[in-house]
Amino acid sequence: MSRPVRWTHAFVDRPATRFDRAGAFWAAVTDTRLSGFRGEREEFVTLLPDGADACVKLQGAADGDGGAHLDFAVEDVPGFVEEARALGAEPVARHDGWAVLRSPAGHAFCAVPWLGEAVRPAVVAGSRVDQVCLDVPPSAFEAEIAFWTALLPDWPARAGSRPEFHVVEPPAGLPIRILLQRLDDEPAGPGGDGVSGDGAGAGQVSAHLDLACGADVDAVCARHERLGARLVARHPHWTVLRDPAGGLYCLTGRDAETGGLPRTDS
Repeated sequence: MSRPVRWTHAFVDRPATRFDRAGAFWAAVTDTRLSGFRGEREEFVTLLPDGADACVKLQGAADGDGGAHLDFAVEDVPGFVEEARALGAEPVARHDGWAVLRSPAGHAFCAVPWLGEAVRPAVVAGSRVDQVCLDVPPSAFEAEIAFWTALLPDWPARAGSRPEFHVVEPPAGLPIRILLQRLDDEPAGPGGDGVSGDGAGAGQVSAHLDLACGADVDAVCARHERLGARLVARHPHWTVLRDPAGGLYCLTGRDAETGGLPRTDS
C-alpha cells in the first residue's frame, strides 16, 4: 500500500429518527460539541473536541439500526480506492472527493481526504473512544483478516488476547484501531448477530464502538448510565451498553492511554 492512512474517524451510525438523541449522548460522553449538520439530509455531524482534531462522527442512517464504520483519511483518495479494490473491496458509491466501499465480508468503510488532522483527543472521564470492532462470521474471518492486513500494511496486526480476536493497530498518533471478532455462528441474515446486533446494511459483518477504560470500567459505566445509556451485559473483560438511540457499544478494560491490555504489577 503506497498511500498511507493519515487519520481515522470512527462513525457512530444511528437511525435518522433517533439522530438527535445519539448526538447529545456521544457529545456528552466525549466532552465535545456538535458541529453543524451537513449532507443532503443533514445526516452527518462531527464531535468537536477542544484543543485536538476530531476523530468521532455520527451519521443518521436512512434505514436499518445502524452500527459503526471507519473513515480512512488519505492524501490520494482515488489511489486508495483502487488499491482497496485490487484487494477485494467492492465500491459502493463515489462522491465529490470521497468514496464508500465494502470489505470482502461486507463491512462498509469510507476513503476521505486528509485535512491535516494530527492531534489526538485526550482521555475523557477515564475513557476514550478508540476502537471499531468488526463482528465477523467464522467463514469470513481469515479472509477479512487478510484484507485489512494487506490494506493497512503499516498497521501492526496480531492475534488478540482471546482466540476469537485479531487486532489491527494503527501507527502511533492515529486515534482509532480495528478489532476483528470472530462470531460463534454464521449470521441468520444481513448484518450478522454479533455483539452489536447492528447490521451494516448489506453484507455479513456488523460493527460497534469500543471504549478503553482501564481499571475504571465500573465508574465509566455508571457515568454513561447517568447520561442515558442502559446496561445490557457484564463480561469479565468488557461491559455492553445500549445508548439512548438504541445502538450497542462496549466498555473495555484496555488502558485508555495506550489502547493495550491494562498494566499489571510484576
